[in-house]
Amino acid sequence: MARRNLNDLLSFVTVAREGSFTRAAAQLGVTQPALSQAISGLEERMQIRLLTRTTRSVSVTAAGERLLQSVGHRIDEIEAELDMLTALRDKPAGTVRITCGPNVLKTTLLPKLTPLLREYPDIHIEFDANHGFRDIVADRFDAGVRLGDTIDKDMIAVPIGPKLRMAAVASPEYFARCAAPQTPRDLMQHCCINERMVQSGKIYAWEFEQENGKFHVRVEGQLTFNTSEHVVDAALAGLGIAFLPEEEFGTHLQEGKLIRVLEEWCRPFPGYYLYYPSRKQPSPAFSLVVDALRIDRKI
Repeated sequence: MARRNLNDLLSFVTVAREGSFTRAAAQLGVTQPALSQAISGLEERMQIRLLTRTTRSVSVTAAGERLLQSVGHRIDEIEAELDMLTALRDKPAGTVRITCGPNVLKTTLLPKLTPLLREYPDIHIEFDANHGFRDIVADRFDAGVRLGDTIDKDMIAVPIGPKLRMAAVASPEYFARCAAPQTPRDLMQHCCINERMVQSGKIYAWEFEQENGKFHVRVEGQLTFNTSEHVVDAALAGLGIAFLPEEEFGTHLQEGKLIRVLEEWCRPFPGYYLYYPSRKQPSPAFSLVVDALRIDRKI
């Protein structure tokens, strides 16, 4: 009976956190009917409703929230201990969950981690590629990747890439129609491609810097995107001037498909860092991932 109660508690915590019987069932490897029956049995034994179900969503009741806060972290501790025991085997093993942006995943994480994955087949890495900032503690990620100047001070931050620079670019076709800007203020006379920040919902104000300090320019244009890859596509199509970290434009600058302007106004800034909470005993799998990604590691 005790073992079944623990399984039912795990089922409840998973459904409460996922907010979905479908996702929770997939994560637990059980059917939705079996999961629903487990939750119903738990509610009957406790004689209190823990979840509110509708056709579109699942949410916790006040009692369910209290139970989640009470047992959720204990289940996390049990899982962490089991992961540590798994890591004591001859070969490092386990799953490392990382949240990051799509571009840094493609250009940095996958290339650096490919040799590690080939060498250690029992290490699994789950990537959450998105354009927003995730709370890695609340969302149970092992680590995240952000630009160095956006990471909270209470996190451990490991550099995984060189310093970056922003780049203002447009296609040769665009500059054939419009004279290239000589100063950032000239951008006010151009059609620019805006980007809406996922986290804040605000339009990004382009940042430039010279010896007398930093300043922002709010540009205008016909297009606004919330994904950098579409900003690049629009610039290649000749629809305006784009402004992103230079690595986002890949080889398009080298191949002459895009032309860079205002380069002297774009100074280097801290690049990408892997960040994670302070942990006393990181698993061997996680330590290997960190070592493979750090830019200053010894080859």
